[in-house]
Amino acid sequence: MHTLNKLCQKHGVNLIAIGNGTASRETDKLAADLIKQLKTPDSPEIQKVVVSEAGASVYSASEFASQEMPDVDVSLRGAASIARRLQDPLAELVKIDPKSIGVGQYQHDVNQTELARTLEAVVEDCVNAVGVDLNTASVPLLSRVSGASVPLLSRVSGLSGGVAKAVVRWREANGAFKNRQDLLKVTGLGAKTFEQSAGFLRIRGGDNPLDMTGVHPETYPVVEAIMAKVAQPVENVMGRADMLKTLRPELFANDKFGVMTVKDILLELEKPGRDPRPDFKVARFNEGVDDIRDLKEGMVLEGTVSNVAAFGAFVDLGVHQDGLVHVSQLSNKFITDAREVVKTGDIVKVKVTEVDVARKRIGLTMKLSDASPSASQRGRENKFEGVPRHGHQHQRSRSPAPSVGLGQSAMASAFAKLQNKG
Repeated sequence: MHTLNKLCQKHGVNLIAIGNGTASRETDKLAADLIKQLKTPDSPEIQKVVVSEAGASVYSASEFASQEMPDVDVSLRGAASIARRLQDPLAELVKIDPKSIGVGQYQHDVNQTELARTLEAVVEDCVNAVGVDLNTASVPLLSRVSGASVPLLSRVSGLSGGVAKAVVRWREANGAFKNRQDLLKVTGLGAKTFEQSAGFLRIRGGDNPLDMTGVHPETYPVVEAIMAKVAQPVENVMGRADMLKTLRPELFANDKFGVMTVKDILLELEKPGRDPRPDFKVARFNEGVDDIRDLKEGMVLEGTVSNVAAFGAFVDLGVHQDGLVHVSQLSNKFITDAREVVKTGDIVKVKVTEVDVARKRIGLTMKLSDASPSASQRGRENKFEGVPRHGHQHQRSRSPAPSVGLGQSAMASAFAKLQNKG
């Protein structure tokens, strides 16, 4: 503890990332004690956050990790990856094959080629929606930019893996990019690649304030026309929503850039460099609840949705075993699929309805105002039940339909009814 205290003071630590794997709750307690020791009236508050470590071991043993940290032990590479996930999750997670993170219980049962292609498209869409800092992005991230293809630079549209590596080499040799036009100095990056990728790349603190926005360089003349209209430099106008909302987009549209493009430019100038991702939130685990044995029926806890299937949602409560909220316990209204109500990463409040320590099963409900349902009630709730008919008007006499056991299929039931009619 003394060593940790000294290291935190030496490096000015203000945030501690804790992996959610083995001994995470014990580590969380250790971090809490450390924060108490470091707390003084003049010192900034230190926070601790539990981070998913899914796929961290895959990254630490990967070729890319060995290139990034060649002289670092594999276990320490994993620790660094967990910490960087907290700083910038997107930039770190693009270095890992999406399938290694866990994308659903049936991921191994579907066509793997189609799954890989779809996941790659999703990752690229996310990277391009958020944008990439050209002066800090890794090769994997850059190659995700539209037109690119190596981990973060290779996630940028237009940038191939080779071009993404060339961008990083140029940056290492010449220092930070001052403006987007510097990209044209990179070997192998031509005008077409520049056109495809430039709008997704951001430069903070560069020569041109527009380079930190999503405004594409080819539309800079439109921005110049807008600045001429308001008679203000662009840095004074960026972020001034009150001023920008008074402008009429049709006044700046031309044959090359239509009204919709101008509207997008004005929207980007209102919130320059905005991050479309929501605020980061974490679940607050209850003190003293560290193991499945600590759970009791009726407890109300906060947790994070770790996975969602059609039949329900799995929730991480910080006890090394996810609990299941059956689809019938997700909402007071009728739903057929859990994904209508929750998604992975959501912070939810749940009530414990059942704890089976021997089988390591935890039953949960999100109906906090209801009494804890019994097992038989959980099976009946949220299912359509036809209204029984009473009386004998307009009904033909028929022999009772054969009962259908739980093991029989709906098709078997249908055949049985047809036979009965015959």
